[in-house]
Amino acid sequence: MTLSVGILIFQGFEVLDVFGPVELLATYPEHFEITMVAEQRGAIRSAQGPSCIAEEAIGDGRPYDMILVPGGQGTRTQVGNPAVMRWLQTQAVQAQWVTSVCTGSALLAKAGLLDGRKATSNKMSFKWVASQGPEVNWDYGARWVEDGNILTSSGVSAGMDMTLGLIANLHGEKAAEDAALWAEYSWHRDAATDPFAGAWENLHPA
Repeated sequence: MTLSVGILIFQGFEVLDVFGPVELLATYPEHFEITMVAEQRGAIRSAQGPSCIAEEAIGDGRPYDMILVPGGQGTRTQVGNPAVMRWLQTQAVQAQWVTSVCTGSALLAKAGLLDGRKATSNKMSFKWVASQGPEVNWDYGARWVEDGNILTSSGVSAGMDMTLGLIANLHGEKAAEDAALWAEYSWHRDAATDPFAGAWENLHPA
C-alpha cells in the first residue's frame, strides 16, 4: 500500500527537517508518495535560504495518509496562523500518521493535537515549544516519541531517526536498515534517549 505524505512547508522551515525524512521515505517510492504543501503554491524560502516548491496548497482540501510538520524559525509565526491550525486539525482527523520534526511539534501542540499525549521537540527551543501546549506530556529526554498515531522528534537530524523508526514499524527493521545504509546514515535506534539533550540542558539550564 502506498501512503500519501503531505509535508507542510512555510517561510523559514528547517531544510534537514524536511529533506532528511524525504531522503529516507523516498527509498521506497512504492510505499510513500511525497507532496510539498504550503499555504500557497510556489517557492517557499527555508531558514537556510534555498527555496522549495510547494506543489499543493492547504486550501485545496486534499487529505493525506501521513503529514509531516518540520520545525525552523518560521514556526514562531505559524503558531499564530489560523489557516495552518485548521489544516492540521482537519488532516489529523483522517490521517493514519501525524509526525513532526524539531519545533514542528509546537504547531501540533498549538492546534490541540497533542493534548494528553506524550511528545518531544528540539531541546534548544524546548521551553518555548512546551509553552504552546501546556496540556501535553512533554518528554525532554526523548529522541523521538510515538504516542498512538502521532510521532514527534527532537531537533533536526532526529527527524531521520524518527522516520527510520516509522519505516521499521510499517515495513520491518530490514527496510529501515536498508534505507539508513542507502543514505549512509548511522541510525540512533533508542527513541527514549536523545544524546544531545544534556548538551542543550547545560547551555540552557532551567
